[in-house]
Amino acid sequence: MEHSIDDLRTVVRTCPVIDNHAHNLLRPHGLRSTDFLTITTEATGEALEDTPKSLAHIRAAKQLRTLYDLPPAADWETILKERNRLLYEDADGLTRKCLEGMQTILIDDGLGSPDAFEPYQWHSKFTLSPCKRIVRIEAVAAAVLASLHQQWKLPVGISIADDEACSLAWVKFITAFEQAIALAISDPDVVGFKSVICYRAGLSVRTGRDSEVTDAGLRSFTHEFLPTCEARGFRVEGRGMCDALVISACKLIAAGFSERGRAKPLQFHTGLGDNDISLLDSNPAGLQSLIEAFPTVPIVLLHSAYPYTREAGYLATVYKNVYLDIGEVFPMVSRGGQEAIVRQALELTPMSKVLWSTDGHLQAETYWLANVQGRQAIEKVFVELVEEGDLSVEQAIEAVEGILFNNSNVLYELGLRLPRTLDVAVGGTANTPMPSQQIQTAAKVTAPIHDFSFIFVQWLDWMGMVRNRCIPVHKNLQPDQLSFGISRGNLGTLQNDSFTPVCNPVGQIYVHPDLDSLRPMYQGNLPGPAATIMASFEDETGRPLDLCPRSLLAETVTILRSEHSLDLLLGFEIEITFCQRNPPSSSSSTDPFSPLDTNHAWSTLSDTQYTTSLPLLLSITQALAAANLPITHLHSESGPGQYEFVLPPLPPVRAIDTLVQTRQAIQQIAATHRLRATVHPQPFPGAGTACHANLSFRRPSGAGNIDQTHELELEAQQSRFFAGVLARLRGLCAFTMPQGASYARVADDAWTCGRWVAWGTQNREVPLRWVGGEAARWEVRCLDGTGNAYLAIAAVLRAGLGGLREGREIGVRECLVNPSGLTEGEREGLGIGERLPGSLGEALEALEGDEGLREAFGGEVVGHYVAMKKAEQEMLGGMEEGERRVWLMERY
Repeated sequence: MEHSIDDLRTVVRTCPVIDNHAHNLLRPHGLRSTDFLTITTEATGEALEDTPKSLAHIRAAKQLRTLYDLPPAADWETILKERNRLLYEDADGLTRKCLEGMQTILIDDGLGSPDAFEPYQWHSKFTLSPCKRIVRIEAVAAAVLASLHQQWKLPVGISIADDEACSLAWVKFITAFEQAIALAISDPDVVGFKSVICYRAGLSVRTGRDSEVTDAGLRSFTHEFLPTCEARGFRVEGRGMCDALVISACKLIAAGFSERGRAKPLQFHTGLGDNDISLLDSNPAGLQSLIEAFPTVPIVLLHSAYPYTREAGYLATVYKNVYLDIGEVFPMVSRGGQEAIVRQALELTPMSKVLWSTDGHLQAETYWLANVQGRQAIEKVFVELVEEGDLSVEQAIEAVEGILFNNSNVLYELGLRLPRTLDVAVGGTANTPMPSQQIQTAAKVTAPIHDFSFIFVQWLDWMGMVRNRCIPVHKNLQPDQLSFGISRGNLGTLQNDSFTPVCNPVGQIYVHPDLDSLRPMYQGNLPGPAATIMASFEDETGRPLDLCPRSLLAETVTILRSEHSLDLLLGFEIEITFCQRNPPSSSSSTDPFSPLDTNHAWSTLSDTQYTTSLPLLLSITQALAAANLPITHLHSESGPGQYEFVLPPLPPVRAIDTLVQTRQAIQQIAATHRLRATVHPQPFPGAGTACHANLSFRRPSGAGNIDQTHELELEAQQSRFFAGVLARLRGLCAFTMPQGASYARVADDAWTCGRWVAWGTQNREVPLRWVGGEAARWEVRCLDGTGNAYLAIAAVLRAGLGGLREGREIGVRECLVNPSGLTEGEREGLGIGERLPGSLGEALEALEGDEGLREAFGGEVVGHYVAMKKAEQEMLGGMEEGERRVWLMERY
């Protein structure tokens, strides 16, 4: 269909934005103390006094009156008073209003002391998608240098005269710096890097032979940095050192491109800044030799390079790897200046290489003003381009969506979906593409998906079954084309696709894959290389679906970070029973399965294992490593045919993605050997099969140094968290042990977690084991592999979150013995009075009666889950016990 100029205006005004460069907001104690005049100027000190007479300030003040619902005649003092009132009464509400319409923010969190700013993850509660991190390389360098100084590894005083000591310290520094950058390159939350060399030495980076760069860096380190490093807070300023940092970062980013065919961009502050920069040295033309030296490193020229916008546009035109950001001039420049800057940016630069940012910082209003004024300037310029006949409406819409969303989405490989802003007709069949597939991206890149012939987009359904769709890869396939729509009814079907009372076949949901979870699939007999990728559910506006277990977990993690400055690592111990399939004609035909081996015990390696099991286990280990699914160790468990694979600790969503993909790979490899690998809680008599989860808490990166006070507070938070878990444990079992067979596994005196609601240090007869150590680790032992792990862990975390919010104290004292061996009076003395449920029915009853858990999930989740589990158990109840066991073994 053809669009009108009014449609163009609608897109400009409503298209969600990807802010490709901004900074953290201040913590509450700093919001009211910072000079609010700085929102429209880079001036400082006495120069700030003249700011109220600037066009930028006068225009912003007028717009702020609208934001705060003040009359047009309100003066600046009235504006400040109203702002302070809003901050005092509902700071989050004001921030949410200011960040409305933002899809995500890529946050440079190297602006100042982490104690003064909210961590980058905190901002995610105000955006449609989780915020990501931009790592400032000079901040990394300063942190490394400060650490070396604390370890007495930096020459100071007369030691500076020792050339050998200085040379050794330089090598230690640059090695540690490069290790930190390499680690950031592998961090999925880091989507790019930034340099402020413009402030430190100017943009004329001197490239050359490695020896020349090293020698210049060492001279700068010795003669410019070391003599005054402590007084300057380890700030790197010398030409040689600054150049060495930039070049080292570029080399590592380029190496990543050579290895993976993709690279994380490097942003440069250019142009507009405070009086700490040399204006002449902030011209991006100084970067030309660096741009040429590293053609595979994407380079983003920030802040419109004002007043050198044309020079930046020239570089973005003639070099494939250069992009122009048009941020910060909103709201720092007048309306006419902003429109002129947008026009200058488009004089030469391809519209597919222009990026949007706010440079929002300190105060939420900087984000709001930038977005309001930026949209106004973009609308004015593009409407004129259409009216003058330079662009069609469709071309203008494509360009605007590119600038505000698509260009950054592609460049930073965010894998996000642009929600439709116009009324685009979309069909309702299961094969309907997502709305974003009808919008051409403004730039095309080679994505890692092109390393494969087939992509399996996967998700866990409510019963813990892996569902998927296979997408053949062709040369023009883009990441956003991996998304698709399915019927809403799929949220309410059982393992055999039978309906439940909550199955509603009316409506559409969208399956949105997470590119960070892309992993090679075990090829086996497949005709070409394949990969799996985990997905979440969204509604048609692009928001996470309320009934998406993966999104529920992600949301819970975000709340823990934002409300309590708690981050979490999660690791699993996957117990698997390997079974031989018995042909009907065999003597074991009464049982389709028998264990792969029986001549073993916990952590043994018998002759039978060596010849029968070990070759399989080691081939599985190698295949997992090749699929980027490394395990930390494996060993035999007590049950017949039972082995344990231990996964490394990861952030929760990524940990469960890894759990699902690892378990799937193990089962697929076993299948090629005509074996069944099952996580059934008790496939054979004897020891049961679990999937223990290990939780460890820490402060989010950027949350400040951890001193003794912080550590004590962290311990107190963990205590309140697990007090909440213990209080809800009976209801939680419906999520963590979701089959009738789950309760046959749990018994006293069997090291399975026992039957009592209790906790203890290194006690394996209780459902919560405190492991301790540097990771401050807790083990949740009442968990097996037959449920949806996203949902189960989200339930545990939400119960713990309730404990934090309530300030709950643990009513059960630490149990250092097997509680089943205690007398009733001894258990009462420890506060141990409840048993875990003895059946799934009992667990579901406890869940339904637990108002706290229902409120934690918002009610709908618990009702939906209970209805499905009851329907499932009714279906399974119609089977004979042996038939039911085999049915579940084939599916889990």
